[in-house]
Amino acid sequence: MGEQKRKENAKGDFIFGKKNYKWLFIGLAFIAVGFILMSGGGSDDPNVFNEGIFHWRRIRLAPTLVLIGFGIEVYAILLNPNKK
Repeated sequence: MGEQKRKENAKGDFIFGKKNYKWLFIGLAFIAVGFILMSGGGSDDPNVFNEGIFHWRRIRLAPTLVLIGFGIEVYAILLNPNKK
């Protein structure tokens, strides 16, 4: 009888809690914004060089946001949802 209760309890439990998913989505948003900020800067004419690819937003800000997002993802995975 005890084994059946454990199986029933184990079926309804999720690995992550609500808190973990909240942090996972926050980290995902940081990563998405970082990649969006990295995009662009191309030129329609291959003979014309566009200096926009060296803008501080693409070189400094966007990779920093992506790394912060990955850090938040690691935190969200390691976070204990049962601890208050």
